[in-house]
Amino acid sequence: MFAVEVNNVSKYFKKGKKESIYAVNNVSFKVQEGQIFGILGPNGSGKSTLIRMIATLLIPDEGNIKVFGHDVQTEPIKVRNLIHRVSVEASFFKKLSANENLSFSAGIYGLSKRFLTDRIDQLMNSMGFDKKRLKDPIEEFSRGMQQKISIARAFLTQPKLLLLDEPTTGLDPRAKLEVQKLIIEANKNGSTVLLSTHDMNEAYHLCHEILIIHEGKVVITGVPKQLVENLKKKYPDASLETVFLEYTGKSYEELETEAV
Repeated sequence: MFAVEVNNVSKYFKKGKKESIYAVNNVSFKVQEGQIFGILGPNGSGKSTLIRMIATLLIPDEGNIKVFGHDVQTEPIKVRNLIHRVSVEASFFKKLSANENLSFSAGIYGLSKRFLTDRIDQLMNSMGFDKKRLKDPIEEFSRGMQQKISIARAFLTQPKLLLLDEPTTGLDPRAKLEVQKLIIEANKNGSTVLLSTHDMNEAYHLCHEILIIHEGKVVITGVPKQLVENLKKKYPDASLETVFLEYTGKSYEELETEAV
């Protein structure tokens, strides 16, 4: 059984009365159970829309998605019980403290207070988070600090599928490395990971397989090291950035600038 199956999925949004813009256009791919699978693309490429559909937060306009055999449209509750999601724009009860937000999430999953205390301590230490700030309201936190709490919330338990939408955005270099270690640890402990990232180095070193999406369409999939190796004859100094340029016609920096 595949962890994720995306079959001919499209999602469009209305622009004016007649025109529609495809955020995701006829995308298909499969994620093997136990993989760290990367989705690469600049802002506006469709990767976040794709992850939100897998997480049952958006409904596909065409095609279907299954998570461990469960259809995201007809069995959303079963899917939600199998996943955790981290987003760049994480949702919190912002008037409550970080501890209160984490405790609320832990209660949903039936975690004991003793386990929660030990697990939060472990996660905060791993990300270099000042534990004195756990008593402060989330609304007083910087974006990077909020992202650390969002990551801690997702890693409280061991979900079958982790949906990580640019989880290291806004983090300092040390915290970024620690989160990457957490991703590897979670994967070794049994979680399949779907990782959306714009960090080529992160994707190259973490992912067993990647998909590059551009303007809502899949342009290439494969094993990162093999994709780079395939271009070595043409470009001796090839990197994953080279792969991106080869299959989209533009560098990642150019596409990011256009998206802005």
